[in-house]
Amino acid sequence: MITSHYDLIIIGTGAGGGTLAYRLAPTGKKILILERGSFLPREKANWDTVEVVQKDRYHTDEVWYDQKAQAIHPGTGYFVGGNTKVYGGALFRWREQDFDSVIHKGGISPEWPLKYRDFEPYYTEAEKLYEVHGQRGLDPTEPSATEEYPYPAINHEPRIQEVHDSLEAEGYHPFYLPLAIKLNEVNRRLSACIRCNTCDGFPCLVDAKADADVNCIRPAEHYNNVTLITNAKVQRLHTSSSGREVTAVETEINGEIHLFSSDIVVVSCGAINSAALLLRSANDRHPNGLANSSDQVGRNLMKHQNGAIIGVSLKSNLTAFQKTLAINDFYWGDQDFDYPMGHIQLLGKVNADMIAQESPSVLGVSFRERHTFEAIATRSVDWWLTAEDLPDPNNRVTLRNDSIQLNYTENNTEAYNRLLNRWTQVLKMIGCGERIIPASFYFRKKLPLQGVAHQCGTCRFGEDPKTSVLDINCRTHDIDNLYVVDGSFFRSSAAVNPTLTIIANALRVGDRLIERML
Repeated sequence: MITSHYDLIIIGTGAGGGTLAYRLAPTGKKILILERGSFLPREKANWDTVEVVQKDRYHTDEVWYDQKAQAIHPGTGYFVGGNTKVYGGALFRWREQDFDSVIHKGGISPEWPLKYRDFEPYYTEAEKLYEVHGQRGLDPTEPSATEEYPYPAINHEPRIQEVHDSLEAEGYHPFYLPLAIKLNEVNRRLSACIRCNTCDGFPCLVDAKADADVNCIRPAEHYNNVTLITNAKVQRLHTSSSGREVTAVETEINGEIHLFSSDIVVVSCGAINSAALLLRSANDRHPNGLANSSDQVGRNLMKHQNGAIIGVSLKSNLTAFQKTLAINDFYWGDQDFDYPMGHIQLLGKVNADMIAQESPSVLGVSFRERHTFEAIATRSVDWWLTAEDLPDPNNRVTLRNDSIQLNYTENNTEAYNRLLNRWTQVLKMIGCGERIIPASFYFRKKLPLQGVAHQCGTCRFGEDPKTSVLDINCRTHDIDNLYVVDGSFFRSSAAVNPTLTIIANALRVGDRLIERML
């Protein structure tokens, strides 16, 4: 029996679903938001490295599987706000060329049916909504923009300013990282953000991170026409006998099954879980999963080639809030490599507990030798590297019984390896790689399969129903009232963080849904 009927149901509250809810809340339409998690608890553990990093406190204990049927533990969490609750807040516009066909050493990044100009006004709105701090005109690869950033760039602390100046002296173009945080550097008394050393990858105890929960869902809840139900796990979608409409959203709440109906249903569970939900909802009319006549649901999974490199020198680094600088000088290649390589940005400052978790095998020392880890942490500058992951139909989300299975093989690896080696050379050149223990070294850690923070591409959009799942407005080709609004729609992954593009697209699709509902 249908519990109740709504004008629109949104499943998921992350960068896609949360932003869409914010956009649609003022319409007066009856909106139901279903979130499988709860609100992330505000507790001292939010800032505890052992709890967050070593004990994985805010990631799901759900088990997924790799292509060899080996269990993996995904680095994803289920809370209101989705993964934006623990993101680093780096919100990049894609480069204009990212929307075109791009030739890589490892293959071709396909053209999008929409271009940068179609997203630009929504990028501008997204930056305002998520309170992005930055400065235009410093990154030679940055796209055109109709407005300045809504908030000023976040200042570098002294050691990072030294790194910035050294990079400039060598002819590079470092720039301020565009960040979504609630920081007032002019009047710190009025600032929600306190520039702490546990931001990147941590929940924010003082709600100073501009995330989908704080900036979108909470304002949306103020509207009487909006209902949010937490701890509500959607199990499957039911369709009419024709298969052309979703007629019920089957949801488990407190161990009981509820059926909700709606004129429009939007799936915003994240690229992996959205694909899994469509596959799990197979029926007689859709035997291979909903909206899957193209056999493209779950295919073309991309998650970037991401990795960390921690440069250690004799200079101490007392920086607290380190994540303020980025560089794109190698985004489109290098002198001896005519293909795109990728993007580099600072990580949040690592500490002894993080190094103890990540690097004992590299160091050859035990967790008990804490003084070694502390010495390293106080002298390190810590970087995040991203190279583009190319769409491959064999990289896909499937189901193993009722669990998620990721069939995934890395590609375009030469781009990442060249970026890593080139950046190592640069760091040595600017004095970020001197000896502090028997040998000069860098910790290198490439994110494994379970690192899915940048997941995208599993329900690509396009104009041809035979080769895409969604149309250009993210409505499924096969089902008239079903939309997917998260990173699933991506045709390629570029080499910068995907979140701002997900947010901008949610605003764009929100406008199309408003037109449809009027």
